[in-house]
Amino acid sequence: MKRLIKNNVSWIGHINWEANRYYDNKLNVLNGSSQNAYLIEEEKTVLIDTVLSDYKKGFIDTFKDENLLKKIDYIIINHSEKDHSGALPDLLQEIPNTPIYCTKNAADSLESQYGKMNWNFNIVKTGDYLDIGNNKKLLFVEMDIRYLPDSMATYLTGDNILFSNHLFSQHYAIEELFDDKANQSQLKKEALKFYANTFTPYSKYINESLKLLKALNLKIDMIAPIHGAIWKSNSDKIIDLYMDWSEGYKENQFTIIYDTMWEGTTRIARRMANNAKKISPSTEVKVFNVNKFSEDEIMAEVFKSKAIAVGSPTVNKDILSSIDRWLYSLKKLGFKDKKAAAFGCFGWSGEGTDIIKEKLENSGFEVVDDSIKVNWNPDKGDFPKAKELIEALLFDSEIESEECA
Repeated sequence: MKRLIKNNVSWIGHINWEANRYYDNKLNVLNGSSQNAYLIEEEKTVLIDTVLSDYKKGFIDTFKDENLLKKIDYIIINHSEKDHSGALPDLLQEIPNTPIYCTKNAADSLESQYGKMNWNFNIVKTGDYLDIGNNKKLLFVEMDIRYLPDSMATYLTGDNILFSNHLFSQHYAIEELFDDKANQSQLKKEALKFYANTFTPYSKYINESLKLLKALNLKIDMIAPIHGAIWKSNSDKIIDLYMDWSEGYKENQFTIIYDTMWEGTTRIARRMANNAKKISPSTEVKVFNVNKFSEDEIMAEVFKSKAIAVGSPTVNKDILSSIDRWLYSLKKLGFKDKKAAAFGCFGWSGEGTDIIKEKLENSGFEVVDDSIKVNWNPDKGDFPKAKELIEALLFDSEIESEECA
């Protein structure tokens, strides 16, 4: 369905209320999602991106119903993944030889996915313009953030809309389309979760892209991303948040992540949380059992944290497979400038905490020397160890803390 968002610019994507997973099941989608495509109708009619092939019929029928199909002069592909280019092959069967504007990497990617169809590619680079009439132009900005090397953003002059691709996206379905109609707390949470789980390893390149946008001195009144709500009221705020997130972001938060067999590791985790709140009342403390929360939700909390502690019992001279898998995912995100510690119980050999420490170090964390390793179940004699560990994590040198029981 075509829905006007500003002047001669319309949203023409697909809202998927039933979506519950995304990116090869990596992201747990709690509020639905959307694939956003946009249509600009000036002297020239321009389509920006398409939708997943599952929804191609409804997408193309919208153009037919509106008598727009034969009026499309140009197609802009900001990003070539199938959830945004899936309808393109069928669309081009209807309107062959329509010029496609994209990066060189995007053209290569499209041909790799769909075959060499002799599509009319027009390769663009940062600073290139496309005149669409009525004193309006489209400015192309390459966004090589390594994770999506084919990507670019497109800026519409006059209306001052940035079609930002994955930047500033969220998996958040909203029928009203705009950010000011969304639950603000939930919207920010979803935007942060998207960044934490998708962009953290590429923060350096995100930061460079943001600085490039700033250097172009663009007046941005609206940000139209490829997923989720359109930023109409808070475009400046989300840009500022992205700048913060791309520069070693952390809040005054301590997060404990663990799994357990016979609840001994659970007791340590709870004692650590209790002590942390006593030692540093201003620190937000969160505790997650990896079997009871989704991976991406936990990673978003790690992203916000200045320190974490990871716990597992020792099992067959190793750690639980659930924690091992979680630590594998943690390493891929490349967190920086965060402290970490290990804890856990053991019955006989007790290698688990050392294994966790090594994996945390290999993941880029500053791992404190202290750890908690308890035979079977913690008792009162182990509680001071929790206090010392918390102090090592939450304070750098001089420690002023309340006595913890």
